[in-house]
Amino acid sequence: MAILGSGMAGSLLAAVLARNGVKVVLLDAGTHPRFAVGESTIPYTSAMTRVIADRYDVPEIKPLASFQGIQRAISHNSGKKQNFGFVYHREGQLQNPEEINQLVVPTALRTESHLFRQDVDAYLYAVAVRHGARPLSGTRVAEIDIDPDRGVLLRTHDGDRIRASYVVDASGHRSPLVEQFGLREEPTRARHHSRSLFTHMLGVRPFDRSPTATLHRQPSPWHEGTLHHVFDGGWLWVIPFDNHRESTNPLCSVGLTLDPRRFPADDRSPQQEFDDFLHRFPEIAWQFTDAVAVRPWVSTGRLQYSTKQVVGERFCLTSHAAGFIDALYSRGLTNTLDVVNALAWRLIQSSRDGIWSTERFDYVESLQQGLFDVHDDLVYSSFVAFRDYHLWNAMYRTWLIGTVLGTMVLEDAYFSFLRTRDDGRLRALEQTDHPGSPFPVSEQFNQLGPFTRDLCVAVEDGTLAAETASSRLFDRIRDADFIPPSFGLANPSNHWFHATPPKMLQAVWWSRTQAPPHIGRPIRGAIGGFARSRVRPH
Repeated sequence: MAILGSGMAGSLLAAVLARNGVKVVLLDAGTHPRFAVGESTIPYTSAMTRVIADRYDVPEIKPLASFQGIQRAISHNSGKKQNFGFVYHREGQLQNPEEINQLVVPTALRTESHLFRQDVDAYLYAVAVRHGARPLSGTRVAEIDIDPDRGVLLRTHDGDRIRASYVVDASGHRSPLVEQFGLREEPTRARHHSRSLFTHMLGVRPFDRSPTATLHRQPSPWHEGTLHHVFDGGWLWVIPFDNHRESTNPLCSVGLTLDPRRFPADDRSPQQEFDDFLHRFPEIAWQFTDAVAVRPWVSTGRLQYSTKQVVGERFCLTSHAAGFIDALYSRGLTNTLDVVNALAWRLIQSSRDGIWSTERFDYVESLQQGLFDVHDDLVYSSFVAFRDYHLWNAMYRTWLIGTVLGTMVLEDAYFSFLRTRDDGRLRALEQTDHPGSPFPVSEQFNQLGPFTRDLCVAVEDGTLAAETASSRLFDRIRDADFIPPSFGLANPSNHWFHATPPKMLQAVWWSRTQAPPHIGRPIRGAIGGFARSRVRPH
């Protein structure tokens, strides 16, 4: 078994396979440690991390499921994430304190993380090697020959030949498999357009101290989470690593993502473009008054790319080799873990029975293409909604409910698996007509994304006013049978979601008395399972 790329996807998969008796060679053109973005976890990411650790019996993976675990097992260089913060801005104006949104990760449940990727990726690489994966760093693959009957032959630039039964390409955008077999969609089917420039900085001020932020009434300090400054045409991320007492890392990840049709690239340096951007947004500029980039800026062209085919004879592409949309909503790590989880048991089974048919991996194809399309609709709609706060205030809720309820479905299956050790409970998650959906059990939810996208298409085309689109979206949220009323999402003046114990108890009551059974059961199972785990940790 050959895996190309030793980043998070490649090393995680290699660790799982090697732990379960699969012979693995892990190739990478580079070495660790190294800079990488994709630093912010979400509750679904952590839930899936626990699933993979317990399902495949790799206990070293489990510390990644919590901030406390990372601090204990890896390093103090990662930050904590207690919230997702969104602050809306208008060019040339002070920020309106009423135009903010926040999802709080309740401390009673867990604390998410800002991953200092060079530490985390090196840790996972070491775990894979410790379990028996054969490392080949500094090795470039020049050519790949695939014979459906005999397997895979890899030729390196140094002239070495490596034979394998199967190859997984986890290398990213410059995928050797994609390039050799012409698998990229040209042009990409992605509706969304964005480009980005990003770096690590010193001296970024906590936004809570800004003149306007002192008037905010959000439940959790901005500096304790991932802060998104959103504006017409893009967004800017602020991901601090120094936001806890034990931190040994003064850096902050900063990235500016823009619609290139609104903000086309020119001959300015990334630093100059960033400085010019700050001149237009005084409240954001305050946060970067003393900030200095400590590594060269990375400036991209259009970020979106997609692939015609993910699975073929004796090969599979993982998420970032297959496609990418945008860093918004921190879906990159989540998609990676989803694919590793679905791919790993199939590879283990094939290594044991010798059956490598593409049919066995059909679901992985559907999953990855579904993840791409769902995220494309979500981010496209968000960028259109950035034009008008009222529309953004409605649009934000469609993401929030998907990530909250999607996590509950996964947690319900996970706690059931812990009780029974029946892998069928986890495989049942794949029995869906909506692969890639965060909440596949609700047909109403799975209609919400296309409904929102179509509203935003009309707004972008100028055939529908943003205010009308916002009103229609709130009507749809108000009538939804999958949203517990205690969440308060149908109220436009409720700008944050904090899963307090009373609110979650009300959600359990609603799930028992009023919710459709296929929606109520995962909510009860997730909350009940987590409560039991607090008493008797697994």
